[in-house]
Amino acid sequence: MSRSILSGSYSSPKVDLIVDTGNPFLNLTVDGFLKIGTVAAAKVVAEEAYYVVKRGSISQHNFEKSLKKMCKEGAYWGAVAAVYVGMEYGAERIRGTRDWKNAMLGGALTGALISVASNNKGDKIVTDAIAGGAVATAAEFLNYLT
Repeated sequence: MSRSILSGSYSSPKVDLIVDTGNPFLNLTVDGFLKIGTVAAAKVVAEEAYYVVKRGSISQHNFEKSLKKMCKEGAYWGAVAAVYVGMEYGAERIRGTRDWKNAMLGGALTGALISVASNNKGDKIVTDAIAGGAVATAAEFLNYLT
């Protein structure tokens, strides 16, 4: 019996936009906003394309509605990413070290701020802070694995 081994690698295309505001904090937050905002907008485009195919047509009203949703989602997730990146960078500067704890602090503070901005109260703010910290920490640990 013959055996074969399939070996290879995959690298995704990399597109990088460099924004230099002259301030590292602003550079990181603008970069986070643009990257994650673009991902969120692309997600909406994919979802809306599915619905167009399902319906079989698109009207001008539906197109405008899709465009507004794309901009809204892009701006929302871009803003969340910008807050997170800024918080993580701030934690790094204050603590004077770069480790997973900055991600945890940045995620927790971002979760709490977004919760407060959404008019949540009490326990909901705390649970959103815990969720933000947990997701950011998990993402940081997964990043170390790859």
